[in-house]
Amino acid sequence: MNYGLLIAMWVLFYTSHSIMAATKIKKKMRRIMGRSYKWYRLTYSFFSVLFFLWILMYAATIPVSVVLEPSQFLAYLGFVLAGFGTIIAVKAFKGQSLKRFLGIIPHDDLTTVEPLHTEGLYGWMRHPMYAGLLLIFLGFFFYLPYISSLIHLLALLVYLPFGIYFEEKKLIALYGDDYRTYQAKVPVLFPTRKP
Repeated sequence: MNYGLLIAMWVLFYTSHSIMAATKIKKKMRRIMGRSYKWYRLTYSFFSVLFFLWILMYAATIPVSVVLEPSQFLAYLGFVLAGFGTIIAVKAFKGQSLKRFLGIIPHDDLTTVEPLHTEGLYGWMRHPMYAGLLLIFLGFFFYLPYISSLIHLLALLVYLPFGIYFEEKKLIALYGDDYRTYQAKVPVLFPTRKP
């Protein structure tokens, strides 16, 4: 039951994430919220962080079931992977505004189009934030090799193809041929050649 609820929470989290980020839903919310829509991103970020923390806190209450025998090597590997993933995730924001991304700087993201980022890590992979998260979750699993940690990782792995598909569909609608050209040159998550 505990693991079933944890899986259901991740399904709900990722589904709500994709729905609330969809352009169609944002347009509806802008009609409903009017001039207050500029705070939509902050509200979305706030509830996403709360939901994420709630999932992690719930997982911490589940009795421990070990998948791999914990060891110093696994703990070290976990730290290295999570650390490297954190560096990638942080560097993904280079040249962008984290405050704007989170919605701390209010803006209407349906009318203000950010320039297409193709420099830095974006020259190596199209979705460095997802690559960083993947390494963080993998590192977390190695550090705490429990069933709950494995569910966190598997939920992300299942979500990524859908999240990437919907995000790229939105980016193609926004940037058109510029994004298609970029898409043809740069791999999704794993760098395969020098930019």
